[in-house]
Amino acid sequence: MRGRKRLEPIPEILIFDVDGVLVDVRESFWRSALETMRFLTGKRVTWAELYRWKNKPGNNDDWSMVSNWATALGRPTTYEEARDAFQQFYWDRDGRPGNVRREKMLVTPNQVERWSKSFELDLFTGRTRQEFTYTFARWAGTRQFRTVVTMDDVARKKPHPDGLLKILGGRDPGTALYVGDNVDDALAARAAGMRFMAILPAGIHGYRQRAAKFRELGALALLPRVTAIRAWLD
Repeated sequence: MRGRKRLEPIPEILIFDVDGVLVDVRESFWRSALETMRFLTGKRVTWAELYRWKNKPGNNDDWSMVSNWATALGRPTTYEEARDAFQQFYWDRDGRPGNVRREKMLVTPNQVERWSKSFELDLFTGRTRQEFTYTFARWAGTRQFRTVVTMDDVARKKPHPDGLLKILGGRDPGTALYVGDNVDDALAARAAGMRFMAILPAGIHGYRQRAAKFRELGALALLPRVTAIRAWLD
């Protein structure tokens, strides 16, 4: 994968995941997950543990991850309980700024606009529509995306391919490329019959294990950041 610098055939449609691809969510979603776990279980869970749980299939949704993780630690937690507890840390509450304010974009509107001149751009995210709107409503790059599918727009979440198939609308999946950072993204792309590239920064926790898993699932490339895709498309 390292020696190859051009993707053939060049895709017509680029579909991006949001968290970890276009937005740095370590201090928003992931910190909220840690704080929620400590709130629910009373245990001082660590970032290393969070990374291990995040990399398990079915945990792209942070509420599902918290529910599974807390239950495994002896505190049975439903999906709804995890969701409600998580919201206390993610959103502003009682005059306290929420972790959502810590999010940072990883790509500029100008870069997205350049891509839009050559490709159809779409988004398939595990965020709710509310979460997506908060971050993207005022961002100039948002208008370049033709279709945005959130978890509220499909009956089944990742790793099911429903969102990708909704974007395709019956078109050939071979004309599209999905870019994500989670094992559930890779599984969704494979189920949709679509090519996939993984965002995997060098030095990230569990790099070797995650790289091996992405390769096993058919990732065409491991990119340190989303802008590195240019080398494969130019």
